Amino acid sequence: MTENERDEVVVLTDDEGNEFEFQIIDVLEVEGNRYAVLFPLDDEEADEDEALIMRLETDEDGDDVLVDIDDDQEWEKVVAEWESMLEEEEDLDPEVELEDETEK
Repeated sequence: MTENERDEVVVLTDDEGNEFEFQIIDVLEVEGNRYAVLFPLDDEEADEDEALIMRLETDEDGDDVLVDIDDDQEWEKVVAEWESMLEEEEDLDPEVELEDETEK
């Protein structure tokens, strides 16, 4: 998956056949596996901090497919990595604003 594909919209279907649109907002790698962070586009009740994380695998045709994470330890590692990335972004933002203000 390339940088440009990260803003791609995907449609996931639940067990009852209902379709939901998600935007891929980020792709991260943890212990050699790739994971897509998905944000719901059509769920009005979704919390803006709420995201879905699924493992990215490659099928026999070479296409990326999204797979549920069933292992609790794997899930915890991925969530910890995602939260760490969010914290780093939050830490960087104030520093950027400070640098901009001191340059004026």
